[in-house]
Amino acid sequence: MIRWLLKWVKRLLLVAILLIAALLAPVGYVEVACRGGETVASDYTSLLPEEWHRAEGRTLMTYPEWHIVHAYDDYGQVITEADPHDFGYFRAVGGFWGSLCALSEASPPHGGFDWTTKQTIYVIGVSFTAELMLKAAYEETIGRFYTWRRGPEHTVLDDLSARQARDYAAFLQQTPWYKWDFKADIAEQAAASEGTPRDNERRLALGLEFSAKSAYAGVIEQAVAGVGADALRLRMVVQADPADIEGLDGVELVETRPEGLVLETPRYRALTGLMQEMAGRGVDFVEIAGNDNIMLTALAPAPLDGALYARTRQGYGDTRSLMLMKVADLAAFLRENGDRVEHVHDY
Repeated sequence: MIRWLLKWVKRLLLVAILLIAALLAPVGYVEVACRGGETVASDYTSLLPEEWHRAEGRTLMTYPEWHIVHAYDDYGQVITEADPHDFGYFRAVGGFWGSLCALSEASPPHGGFDWTTKQTIYVIGVSFTAELMLKAAYEETIGRFYTWRRGPEHTVLDDLSARQARDYAAFLQQTPWYKWDFKADIAEQAAASEGTPRDNERRLALGLEFSAKSAYAGVIEQAVAGVGADALRLRMVVQADPADIEGLDGVELVETRPEGLVLETPRYRALTGLMQEMAGRGVDFVEIAGNDNIMLTALAPAPLDGALYARTRQGYGDTRSLMLMKVADLAAFLRENGDRVEHVHDY
């Protein structure tokens, strides 16, 4: 009996080691195959004081987390009309590591890919990979069986879970994931369920997923509280008349300099909308957070010329391109491609 137990313990350990190796393999690939040369210090002289500088390389390295946001949005879009097993989980994971490779290769002229940032992104990437692989394993087996048993028409919880997925993706565009109320989603599903086999299966599967995320979110929120949240505002220099920025939500005129107006603005998703409106008013950007380069994502039927990386969006049929450009060229790009710009990645 003991020999039999030891044999199975060894097998389980081997499986665990292989799974860990598989999850860490993309990290090794990025480290070995995605180096872009020696890090080069920027020769740009900033107009803003040091306390308002943010590392230029962060405009590149903010994207991997946004890729996860986009993946959740793609997922919500796919399951609105189809089913969870129709989502390309491996494609979503491949897009994370593929974009990270391209960004790592592009990072040396912009301060490089420092080890602290690497650790954070690698942890996020491995966690994202594990989550989607577990989800794929379930939805391609038990989940697929229950959709077959259900038939072609969605149940109440199919439609509700699709709406919750879309709401969650929209929430992530401005707010950290751990602030989402997963328990409210569980309660909403319980109240809406009609007791069909598919509804019961969705309640169980999503209830376990959301309960685990809710518990993990509490841990992450406490950890963030201990180290402090990231800054919510940044400063930039623009060429504009003061009248051009009047009425812009959250925008404060700090001072007027010969090189332009110094503004303080919100960060994250709100900043993209502000920049699009500012560009439309004729404002030109000179410097943002002490930097003269910035990245954005744009949506188009095909990859845009000069893209660092491009990937087709699931559920939408168009392509997301990562574009790196000079801050001085940003306003013109926004004016010419305003309907294509998805997100301006600050630092």
